[in-house]
Amino acid sequence: MEDITFFLVLLDALHPVQLLSQDEIDRSTCTHQLLGQYLHLCKFAMKSLQQRKDISTVDDPFDAPTYNIPEKPVTFTEGASYSVIILAGLGIAAAAGYAVFKELIFQPKEYKIFGKALDRVQNDSQVKVRIGSPITGYGQESRNRAARQRIPNKTWTDEDGIERVEVSFYIRGPHGFGKVFCEMFKDKVDKQWKFTYLIVEINSPSPAQLILESYVPA
Repeated sequence: MEDITFFLVLLDALHPVQLLSQDEIDRSTCTHQLLGQYLHLCKFAMKSLQQRKDISTVDDPFDAPTYNIPEKPVTFTEGASYSVIILAGLGIAAAAGYAVFKELIFQPKEYKIFGKALDRVQNDSQVKVRIGSPITGYGQESRNRAARQRIPNKTWTDEDGIERVEVSFYIRGPHGFGKVFCEMFKDKVDKQWKFTYLIVEINSPSPAQLILESYVPA
């Protein structure tokens, strides 16, 4: 019904068709011109109706429910990028976990030697008399926490195949501070770490040098 109405309106809009007057042309020419214009009008009307039909068959995207809207497909490049990010995150997490595990379970030799030397110094009466107690130890004179936790060290194996570790660090008590120099070796017999030497140099309140350990081969 809609198409018929549109067709009638279109005819009405193009009516009346101007023809040449009878004074200018004979009746046969007028009839031929009327027929040609009528055919042209029909073609135009049919083309317009077909266009309207085509337009009416297109679904309005705004009429579709939102849950039918398909998600944007992930391209290969995007998928690869996401995979790289995920793998990088897992790699960082694994590296951090391994570092913590290694530090807690497999303590580096220099920190093991540092711990033994500091414990010996903290319990020495000569040192406590001079700088007080409690005594703390740290790697470097810096406000940076990482630098303070980094212990200067040297590890090597001597000509007899004995593993040796040398460390140095700072100590501080309520009344003064100083520096510790230590070397330990791993005994081949009992596999225990033993002091080669342990020297404490007191800088404040008054300079002094204390030899706490000195290894003398049997």
